[in-house]
Amino acid sequence: MQKIAVIDIGTNSMRYMISEIEQNKIVKCYKTLKTTRIGEGMQQKGEISSQAFDRNLKALKEFKEQAEKQGAKEIIVFGTSALRDAKNAKEFISIVQRKLNLSIEILTGEQEARIGFQGAIEGVLEDVLVIDIGGGSTEFIYGNQKKGILGMTSLNIGALRMKEIYIYHDPVKEEELLILKQRIKETLQEGLSQSFYNMSSVMGIGGTITTLSSIKQNMKEYDSKKIHHSKLLIQDVRNILKRLKVLNLEQRKKIVGLQPSRADIIIAGIVILLEIMETLKIEELLVSEKDTLEGMLLFKLRMKK
Repeated sequence: MQKIAVIDIGTNSMRYMISEIEQNKIVKCYKTLKTTRIGEGMQQKGEISSQAFDRNLKALKEFKEQAEKQGAKEIIVFGTSALRDAKNAKEFISIVQRKLNLSIEILTGEQEARIGFQGAIEGVLEDVLVIDIGGGSTEFIYGNQKKGILGMTSLNIGALRMKEIYIYHDPVKEEELLILKQRIKETLQEGLSQSFYNMSSVMGIGGTITTLSSIKQNMKEYDSKKIHHSKLLIQDVRNILKRLKVLNLEQRKKIVGLQPSRADIIIAGIVILLEIMETLKIEELLVSEKDTLEGMLLFKLRMKK
């Protein structure tokens, strides 16, 4: 048995997974994350700020040390939306390579969609649309286990990105919500073909969606087993938005099931999901705890065969 660690440098969070591998299959895994916000402030300058640089370098160092202590023989590191967009991404990658001896692979939107899909549908046989709401972008992928991916797209609507562009008041003002909703709706209508509409089976991945399930279930402690394959109805999403939008940041931080470090971007994330569900006429979706971390590892294991 071997152990492999995977690190995902997302726009909002850096996520870590270490897995035990037997015969090229994941038999056991452990996940954790740090809110490192590599994409913070990028809407203004288009580059990783010095503070975000330091936060992410520190978190990577800590995750590398954790992986080594846990006996990982390999550490896979990849970046998504913020590292795709940042003008100084190459500088960050170079420093990480020099200081930590870690190589970072930056995924295109299409690659991110593919590995998210592979992670989410492990063990799911029917046709399915997978929606992955991240900090900087949202991926839409449909297909099945047998035929693979039949269609995909990546749109620049993510929880941190939308919050930084459209939400300035706390609590959020109704006018801000209306403008945000309209912008998301326009992006969806322009970016998604009819093939993404009226799918009978829909799965959701990413921190916004798993957090909504956690809030719905009043989780004092996050339980991935109760999150995985739980259901979110469109009415659940509407109810949670109605409840949270009138609260200020400090009040939102006290909501059971909501990680305090996500409280400032959760409104934007909920609005993104609600507009997606309304536009694509989705009444309910299945929440998956398996996502790009598992997808990347499965992809790398298949490459080794």
